[in-house]
Amino acid sequence: MTRYQELADDIEASITAGVLCPGDKLPSVRQTSERRGVSASTVFQAYYLLEARGLVRARERSGYFVAQRPRSAPPEPTEPSSPEGDSFAVVDVSERVFEVLESAMDRDVVPLGSAFPSPGLFPLRRLGQCLAHAAREADPRSAIDDLTPGSLALRRQIARRYLADGLALTPADLVITNGALEALNLCLAAVTRPGGAVVIESPCFYGALQALERMGLSAIEVPTHPGEGMDLNALEAALQRHRPQAIWLMTCFQNPLGSLMPEARKRALVELVTRHRVPLIEDDVYGELYFGERRPPPAKTFDTEGWVLHCSSFSKWLAPGWRTGWAAPGRFTRAVARQKLTTTLATNAPTQQALADYLESGGADRHLRRLRQSLALQRDHMASAIARHFPQGTRATRPEGGYFMWIELPPYCNALALHRAALARGISVAPGPIFSASQAFGHCLRLNYGHDWSDETGQALATLGELARAMQPRPTAKAAR
Repeated sequence: MTRYQELADDIEASITAGVLCPGDKLPSVRQTSERRGVSASTVFQAYYLLEARGLVRARERSGYFVAQRPRSAPPEPTEPSSPEGDSFAVVDVSERVFEVLESAMDRDVVPLGSAFPSPGLFPLRRLGQCLAHAAREADPRSAIDDLTPGSLALRRQIARRYLADGLALTPADLVITNGALEALNLCLAAVTRPGGAVVIESPCFYGALQALERMGLSAIEVPTHPGEGMDLNALEAALQRHRPQAIWLMTCFQNPLGSLMPEARKRALVELVTRHRVPLIEDDVYGELYFGERRPPPAKTFDTEGWVLHCSSFSKWLAPGWRTGWAAPGRFTRAVARQKLTTTLATNAPTQQALADYLESGGADRHLRRLRQSLALQRDHMASAIARHFPQGTRATRPEGGYFMWIELPPYCNALALHRAALARGISVAPGPIFSASQAFGHCLRLNYGHDWSDETGQALATLGELARAMQPRPTAKAAR
């Protein structure tokens, strides 16, 4: 065990024993360094580790403080999110998805149904400075040199971040795209043909459903555990039964469940798709938003034969609205690049250079520590509010990353009706049926804890709980007697 781990463990023991209480300030880095006879760097590493464990919070120019822990939390779901087996469905969800998304974009509503975190969580001023510099100093030749694969400088920075996390990619393995959604759609187009079928999670990201619908593909919904991801036994049965053209899933902090597939299951997943020779499209846009000690490895880490088409972006953790993502498509890299060339051709050059400059400056990890800290604290606030206000029988996932929480309400609750009633009270939610090709999850919601916690947010959750409780059937006179 390293010295910083020993120091972190000692402080954690003091917090657990009540010697240090929520709100207490930790000794300064200088004081701890002198008392423990260690370097300031060791103390910083220990405090960063405690931050990752959710035990302390940094306050700018004030130091480190013991974190407030939630007073209570609702029980977590324990069963896979759909019946055993798989279901085959023609996809027709776009109209309902558009209706829900439009309601979440209204600035006058509390955005619990939003797909995005608060813009205030991101270093937009610093990014703007990088963009201005990139626009002034742009090399005209780069518009041709980096046309389809994207900026070499940016691809190199992305590859370095992966290497630091144990995934060896080269710039040549990457294709820069207009956001992760384009990366995912390019990968889907590269490995499927209209009339085929694709395995998806149940529930799944509605963007996957919209992509399948647009491309004339059917969905094979496979049960997904709220804590551990897709059921691999059910997946193998679906592969044997339906012979799908591809699989599309999230292994890290899945939208909408927030689930994290354990490392051993990711390895088994890659072995499974390699054995069946079925392309796996991995959506990893939330991988950087982990609350633990290290980034969970994506499935791509275990891919030795190129069957995993890995996709991600900067939108969820650094630059929302910049629409800059990438794909690492393995053996399908050339096919994906060809799809890019014949559709959107290239990605905005100044934003690519600005992002490369920002990453090279070393500010990303400092920003990410603050962002993860904020999201973990907001998750805890939401969990406490749900435990206080929602009807008995409610269950909620407790994600270890990302910014979505999946709520299973009692069976008598109608999520679509609740969505409409909440919207009339100035609150948006994302009802469960938009995450399923078969319109399942009628009593479930996805809630977003990626916005700054406020009294307004707390009151919105109280109102939502009140609306849900009001759906409970009244006992009949006969039953009352």
